[in-house]
Amino acid sequence: MLRTTLAKTLTRSPIPLVGARSATTVSSDIFKPLKYGGKYTVTLIPGDGIGAEVAESVKAIFKADNVPIDWEQVDVTGVGASEEGFRESVQSLKKNKVGLKGILFTPVERSGHASFNVALRQELDIFASLVLIKNIPGVKTRHDGIDMCLIRENTEGEYSGLEHQSVPGVVESLKIVTKYKSERISRFAFEFALKNNRKKVTVVHKANIMKLADGLFRHTVQDMGKEYPTITTNDMIVDNASMQAVSYPQQFDVLVLPNLYGSILSNIGAGLVGGPGLIPGCNIGREIAVFEPGCRHVGLDIKGQNQANPTALLLSATMLLRHLGLDDHADRISKAVYAVLAEGKVRTPDLNGTSTTSDFTKAALEKMETLY
Repeated sequence: MLRTTLAKTLTRSPIPLVGARSATTVSSDIFKPLKYGGKYTVTLIPGDGIGAEVAESVKAIFKADNVPIDWEQVDVTGVGASEEGFRESVQSLKKNKVGLKGILFTPVERSGHASFNVALRQELDIFASLVLIKNIPGVKTRHDGIDMCLIRENTEGEYSGLEHQSVPGVVESLKIVTKYKSERISRFAFEFALKNNRKKVTVVHKANIMKLADGLFRHTVQDMGKEYPTITTNDMIVDNASMQAVSYPQQFDVLVLPNLYGSILSNIGAGLVGGPGLIPGCNIGREIAVFEPGCRHVGLDIKGQNQANPTALLLSATMLLRHLGLDDHADRISKAVYAVLAEGKVRTPDLNGTSTTSDFTKAALEKMETLY
């Protein structure tokens, strides 16, 4: 059995890009990422919308830096009724143990269509979502001094997918919260805080209304906190946390949240530091790690227009490199990306610029040339 451990976050770049190394301690080779001839095989799921364009940016930069990775690309889409590719992606990740993923579209209008994003996390038990929210030099926003990590339980809560119509006009939707999974995500959060010199863990909840479900989650995190006396534990109701995030975000350090609240707060956090195109993230399980943008925006409206900001997927990819122990490559690529942003000459439309995805990729490649 794989024992999940967290490595100390590297701080050589403006955002610490190794959220967690979940595979640093193993008892069997079957839990290690697949490696042939000195190269790791990594599952690549470009996703819908802008996914193909930003994935090409990652591939071009990795190729230029001679990163020892072979991509096993699996094309999956949430657009339309087809489930083609989904089972293949699951099998690929089970084999390779590590993947880079874009966001898959989930339609709102059609009932009975499961979210492939959620299904993948549940199928593979990728239980911990880590999203890093921090100001980036060169990207001016209303607030300075933001540096928080959102740790979201990924497999239950409102995303359990258990709902039905009891009688016409009456729908029941079940929110599932278990002590086991609450303890697991709590342990992950406190271990992350401890290993990364974080001082406070805030549990976000709605236990004043959902006294049993959110009450269980809140109490579990608080009880776990007693095992970590050097870390302050506090709690905050989700609506207050949302307001506090936009008025005084500097107060937050590590937040641990149930599934739905994690989705909401990560999007608020993204808005605070420049938008979803900048936010890296990863999903960690006991055996498998999948790296994807921290805010799950598809970008169907700009698909194929060469306008997407590839930063979020590029930084998520550097987190993947650190997970594999390829820190030199991660440092070089992340420094190049941050240098482009800090310089401010190449800006995609989401940052009020006119540059293209290709322009940003080219600029990052040019910056990398200066780092050898």
